[in-house]
Amino acid sequence: MARLLRPLTRWTTYTRFIHLWVPMLVSSVWILIDPETPWAPSLVLPLLGLIPAVRRGEGVQAQFMLMRDGRGPAISAISVAPSATWRDRLRTVLWLQARMVLGWVASGVSVWLPLITVDLIRISTGYVPDDNPFLPVPHAHWAYALLAPLPLIAFYGAFIGLGKLITGLACRLLGPSAAERVAALEERTEQLLERTRIARELHDSIGHALTVAVVQAGAARAAGDPEFTDRALLAIEDTGRAALEDLERVLGVLRESRRPASGRPTLVEADRLLESARISGAKIDAELTGPLETVPGPVSREGYRILQECLTNVLRHAGSVPVRVRVAVEEGTLSLEVRNPLTAEIPGPGPAGGMRGSGLRGIRERAALLGGRAGTGPDDGDWQVHVELPLR
Repeated sequence: MARLLRPLTRWTTYTRFIHLWVPMLVSSVWILIDPETPWAPSLVLPLLGLIPAVRRGEGVQAQFMLMRDGRGPAISAISVAPSATWRDRLRTVLWLQARMVLGWVASGVSVWLPLITVDLIRISTGYVPDDNPFLPVPHAHWAYALLAPLPLIAFYGAFIGLGKLITGLACRLLGPSAAERVAALEERTEQLLERTRIARELHDSIGHALTVAVVQAGAARAAGDPEFTDRALLAIEDTGRAALEDLERVLGVLRESRRPASGRPTLVEADRLLESARISGAKIDAELTGPLETVPGPVSREGYRILQECLTNVLRHAGSVPVRVRVAVEEGTLSLEVRNPLTAEIPGPGPAGGMRGSGLRGIRERAALLGGRAGTGPDDGDWQVHVELPLR
């Protein structure tokens, strides 16, 4: 019994029935003007449904009155966009007609079924009404009181059923069109890509800073040289400050979704990155050729992050080893290569590493998003990362 009566505790049970009654307000006003043509307002509905803004108004009203308690279909099942195609307009016309018909049914049910219950009670007490066309009875009898609950049960079923029916029709006729679903999917994909990009940004920037700090601190502790310790602390300070700037920028992007990405470092600033790796102990042999300043912003920014991740991996897994860096801009392509002696600690497909971490995966993802390609792995006794990114 409690389960059957549970819908009475839900707010949408009542707002759905009110939603059915709204069209009847217009019909009631028209009946006062012309009682002989109560169906006249339904002739105007096809014209209203062809107006694009009507679909938006009906969608907002349906979301607010049919789906506000968090149960049943999600609010996103109803579109609040104006009609963009003739198919949307025709669906809106069908919705308005269906809403009018169900409104008439709801008004009849809510008026006549309670009146039948009242008349059954009156008949059981000896009064025979002659103004109820749904209850023709020959004479009064007390047994009619036993039938009095039946119209109320029917009214309760109609009360709940019509609300669910109008909600289902709203999802079918006011739901997102195919184009709107595609647009929503594209927006969701863009959001996921943005989250992935921010995760990579944090991984590369903060990971590089922490790696440099750990390496410098360990080297300073092992050296026991005050002058070297001062240089190490200065390098940790500079790297930490740069990491804080990157962190603040990424958090700014999270706070302001439309904030441009132009503040991210580019390959023009690669010297700062290489110097940081040198201070951390890596023996960098760098060769940067071609006009790096002409590289498009997205390519240059991603190239900087790829180089940063490569140097971070060297410091983290190989330590103070010779590193050869080649960055070249030629023939519409940005080529980036980083090589260092292969050690057992370098992450890779061999038994020692087994692709630890997400850095190498991030390098491949960055290259793929720009239409380029990235290769990582052992090559002639070295660990090599070779990336090619198209400039267009």
